[in-house]
Amino acid sequence: MNMQWVGASMMLLIPVLFFIGALTNERRANWRLASAISLLGLFLSVFLGIAVYFEWVNLSISGQWVGVSKMSLVMLGLVCFIAFVNIRYSSAYMAGNIDEEKRYLRWLMVTLGSVVTVIISNHMLLLMVAWIAISLSLHRLLVFFPNRQRAVLASHKKFIFARVAEACLLGAILILYYEHGTWFISDIYQNVSLSASLTTPDQFAAMLLALAALVKCAQLPLHGWLIQVVEAPTPVSALLHAGIINLGGYLLIIFAPLIVLSDMAQWILLVVGGITTVLAALVMMTRTSVKVRLAWSTMSQMGLMLVECALGLFELALLHLVAHSCYKAYAFLNAGSEVESSMKRRLSRSVAPSVKEWWFAGIVSVAMVVSLIWVADLSGPYSPWLLFAIALTLLIAERRGRLTSSSAIGMVGLGVVLLVVYSLQKNGASFIVPSMETSVGWIGDLWIGFLLIMFMVGYLLLRYHSEHIWMRKVRRAFYAGFYLDEWVTRLNLRIYPTKLPVRFKPKKLQVPKEELFQ
Repeated sequence: MNMQWVGASMMLLIPVLFFIGALTNERRANWRLASAISLLGLFLSVFLGIAVYFEWVNLSISGQWVGVSKMSLVMLGLVCFIAFVNIRYSSAYMAGNIDEEKRYLRWLMVTLGSVVTVIISNHMLLLMVAWIAISLSLHRLLVFFPNRQRAVLASHKKFIFARVAEACLLGAILILYYEHGTWFISDIYQNVSLSASLTTPDQFAAMLLALAALVKCAQLPLHGWLIQVVEAPTPVSALLHAGIINLGGYLLIIFAPLIVLSDMAQWILLVVGGITTVLAALVMMTRTSVKVRLAWSTMSQMGLMLVECALGLFELALLHLVAHSCYKAYAFLNAGSEVESSMKRRLSRSVAPSVKEWWFAGIVSVAMVVSLIWVADLSGPYSPWLLFAIALTLLIAERRGRLTSSSAIGMVGLGVVLLVVYSLQKNGASFIVPSMETSVGWIGDLWIGFLLIMFMVGYLLLRYHSEHIWMRKVRRAFYAGFYLDEWVTRLNLRIYPTKLPVRFKPKKLQVPKEELFQ
């Protein structure tokens, strides 16, 4: 047995252990075993990463159902790490009810095993089966509290949209098999990489993959369920936002050659993902609930990750995926203490930047970014660098925040450090997943640049001019999410109605009339 089969067997062992762990909760919830399985998965992914680095394991995965690749190892380590943290948190969160603990841990382990299966699969049918298993097992976690109307309604909409995404993915898989005569993703990746253009069936397959990713990432207007599933247990929200919602971006990365050669797929991602990125970020500014703000933030981040894939920046999308997963896991699991810090920020006063400070921050930020592009001789697309310049501008201009205050020189120095660290991380990620030249070219880059400028304008208006009468109506529309979810919910219930649980109402005291006059 060669080392390639040893590596594939070790990767296959991880989801098998998760599924076995799901079967060991008949008498009681075995939290220690679940933590040990996730920790073992993290250890095996690190070990395989070292083996790949020293070339003990060959990365050729052609003709294998389970494959070892740099991308899969990074994702495998990320999922196992988040799983370990989530299980440890859940053991304390769910303590107190034996039956609920068993039911929760059973479906949690099935969900984690299915996610790992998607990551390590090199066979499209295995990918499809695991993709469906994720949706079905996650549905059981989302309706963990079946008496909550919002949770049931959100899971119902999620159930419908998941079937739509699965239909798109299945259609793309069947088209790709018909066109290339193989079920293996690596073979299709290699075949398309050697082509200068796509055939008509491949174009339709790329479009279906883009649609599947958009639906999976809860992009506008199919976003409402992601906002409402905050009614589920907190660790379920953390798992959803930190891992499962990212699978749309992962799908585009493993089929990268198809996406970069399809104008239709790229423009679908650029238009829908770009608009979602801007609108969701602005809507987040108007909300007060911590979990709801995090949910809108997830939508915006997923839209930006899909835009990065459409621009061919797959290394940046991978870096974004890893960073977002770690941040959202921490943010949701730490949501309780976030309430207190949020109240402190609102009660404390902040100093609004002056016009001169805005000009100073903007000129310095643009100068730093342009200097890096010129010195390093970086090529396009340039819209991600525009986003970084906007972020640096806000960092420097708003340095006198509600809780902290910093000098301009200190913030400029921090901006330089962030710029260098970001560049190093982006170049490091390119060794795992290389960037690719897309067919949309500078037009797509210009479109995203326009959306980012509109975001900056909307941010300034909502942040510093919301007291004007004409801005109150605008803010109200943003707060309501432009009522998109209400329209989609009505359409869902009309096409596929469901029965919602009746809210519990305490019994009123019934006193006979004759007793009132005694």
